[in-house]
Amino acid sequence: MKYPKEINAYCPFCKRHEQHKVRLASKGKARSLSVGNRKHERKLMGHGGKRAGEKSVKKQGKRQKLVLECPSCKKKQERVVGTRTKKKIEFNA
Repeated sequence: MKYPKEINAYCPFCKRHEQHKVRLASKGKARSLSVGNRKHERKLMGHGGKRAGEKSVKKQGKRQKLVLECPSCKKKQERVVGTRTKKKIEFNA
């Protein structure tokens, strides 16, 4: 999917519309000792039965999250692209 590098968006901090820089939001590094990760690791242990976390069918696309940065106040806000997108978002000038 093609998406512009800059879009005119409302900044809730400046309270006005400005040209925002757009980039793709990336996941941070997962914490190995978080409750969810420990629970998931425990599920994967052991023998037999259906292994949790091993899916045979992959999703065809996902809802991409973008980060908009305001040029004047440098604050960032997130925006989710409404529809499921195939593969990756490609930024064009």
